[in-house]
This record gives sequence, C-alpha cells and structure tokens, in this order.
Amino acid sequence: MLVTFIIALLMTVLTTAIHALGMILALRWGRHLQQLHPAHPKLVVAKPMLVSAVVLLMFVSSVVEVLAWAVAYCAFGAFNALEPAMYFSMVTFTTLGYGDIVLGEPWRLLSAFQSAIGIIMFGWTTAVVIAVVQRVYQKNSD
Repeated sequence: MLVTFIIALLMTVLTTAIHALGMILALRWGRHLQQLHPAHPKLVVAKPMLVSAVVLLMFVSSVVEVLAWAVAYCAFGAFNALEPAMYFSMVTFTTLGYGDIVLGEPWRLLSAFQSAIGIIMFGWTTAVVIAVVQRVYQKNSD
C-alpha cells in the first residue's frame, strides 16, 4: 500500500505540473488579448475564439494527464497495452467509472487516487476558464 501511495503522490505532482503549464499558457493568452485596444477590429472575433482556445488547451492538458496515468499503469504492469490503459484512465479521471475494465487488487487503490485528482483538475479547469472569460469580457474602463 505504501508503494501505491508514493506512486499516487508522484502522479499527482506530474498531473499538477501539466495542468499548471496549461493554465499559464491560457492566462497568458487572456492577458495578451486584454492588452488590445477596444477599437481593434479583430477584438470582436478574437474574444470567443480565445475562450474556445483556452477550453481546448485545458482539455488537451487533461488528455495529456490521462495519458501520463495510462503510461504509469502500463509501466507498473496493471495493463499490457496502452489503449485499454488510456480508456481506463479516462473513465477514472473523469469519475465516470463504467466498471467494464477494472484493476487488479494491487493497483485498484491507485485508481481511486486518480479519480480524486481528476475531480480537482476539472475544478481547476473551470476556474481557469472563468478567469479568462472575466478577463476577456471585462470593460476596459475598469
């Protein structure tokens, strides 16, 4: 159980680092757009496109995180192939939990940790998207 806990902590650090990188990029894009003059002709089109890009960037960050967990599952022998590991990881990370693929007893606690960090990452993603929307759509007179 101690080994599982250590792996979970390391994966949590990696997951957080990937998400932080996505957030930094998203907030930089938001800051860049905020600096455009309100009369800039591309600004009207750029705002919804920026928000869409931020959502896409945070989604890709989540997929990379899921992939990292899938690779870890394969590396530790919980799965023999990447596709079922990726499927299991996505279902676990999103807390959907179909249950059609399950881990054996030595690794099932690890999937519970992945679910917990998945919930946190989706909350963080929501906060980033809201921050960008507020930044992009705030009045320039503020």
